[in-house]
Amino acid sequence: MDPLRLFIVTAPGVEAFTAQELAACGLAVQPGSAQPAAQGGEETGGITLLGDLAAIYRANLHLRTASRVLVRMGEFHATAFSELRKKASRLPWGQFLRPGVPLAVRATCHHSRLYHSDAVAERVAGAISDALGRPSLWARADEDAPEPPQLIIARLVNDQVTLSLDSSGAHLHRRGYRLATAKAPLRETLAAAVLLASGWDGRSPLLDPFCGSGTILIEAALLARRMAPGKHRRFAFQNWVNDDARLWKSLLDEANAQEIPCPALLQGSDRDAGAVQSAQANAERAGVAEDLQLSCLAVSALNAPAGPGWVVTNPPYGQRISSSADLRNLYARFGQVLREQCPGWQAAILCNSETLVHQTRLAYEKGIPFVNGGLPVHLTRARVPHKSHS
Repeated sequence: MDPLRLFIVTAPGVEAFTAQELAACGLAVQPGSAQPAAQGGEETGGITLLGDLAAIYRANLHLRTASRVLVRMGEFHATAFSELRKKASRLPWGQFLRPGVPLAVRATCHHSRLYHSDAVAERVAGAISDALGRPSLWARADEDAPEPPQLIIARLVNDQVTLSLDSSGAHLHRRGYRLATAKAPLRETLAAAVLLASGWDGRSPLLDPFCGSGTILIEAALLARRMAPGKHRRFAFQNWVNDDARLWKSLLDEANAQEIPCPALLQGSDRDAGAVQSAQANAERAGVAEDLQLSCLAVSALNAPAGPGWVVTNPPYGQRISSSADLRNLYARFGQVLREQCPGWQAAILCNSETLVHQTRLAYEKGIPFVNGGLPVHLTRARVPHKSHS
């Protein structure tokens, strides 16, 4: 069987970190294949590589920062619906899908004669039914369903059609541990990217004084323990005709054998008692509760352990929590606490406001751009200065 062309979907700004993860998994990225996200849908940004079924399994199991793993089924030119259906039906859907499988087709159209996305989705679903020899149930994409329908992604740009088969099922940020959330929760995939971007070494102490529902700390524990983020969930590929259950079990066994005890002190706090309870419950579901020290504290009460270490956090900011709240005093106090409690530490703060970050009075490097819940944000990094002995 020829190698499959795979596309690893990422959120904006995450591509470089996903490429690092792929290399660590032994998956070769095609040179120059990183494609930054553009307007028109989350499936526009990511990384292309060639691989087999094992590569699909490894990527879904191990990638912490990716959103989806797609199989590129084919690309072709089409300017009429009849042409679209005919060419789409010739693709090798039967190598992957069972006849009658429930399908959800997500279509986007840009600068193309076929501009009606619902009509494009309908023709693609019909083409797959033609290829499989039995009508498929056309379902609505519902990631909250116990068993989401098989997602097909159709993208038309300048009359060029790209059809992709999703191997992941539910979005990869759904690790299976977060049922309880605090205000404005951070996606697990972004939390993992923030940790990688912070430069944290996986061994030094890590603090999150605005921990919310604990996502950064839980992802830190998974990273430090070398625990595969996808080990506790199901994937779309497990319903495919060519699914290899023995191969999947061997990769799971391999991943479990690589786990180590958490070598780092992971400490989190939040002034919201409900958020801390959510963080504790999520950590228990993730199997890392014993690795975290959680407490209900205001940032002014932070008591850092012996360091140096890292402070990695996603503090409140106006558009995310309350558009009317003036948070400048909170950030100023946060910066003061860092200088008092964490001299010589590294700080990484995810925020959408340069003005707020400057209130900490720390000398930051240029921020790394990300997107959090549709809102442009930056991860700004700084070394907390040592105390003056004058």
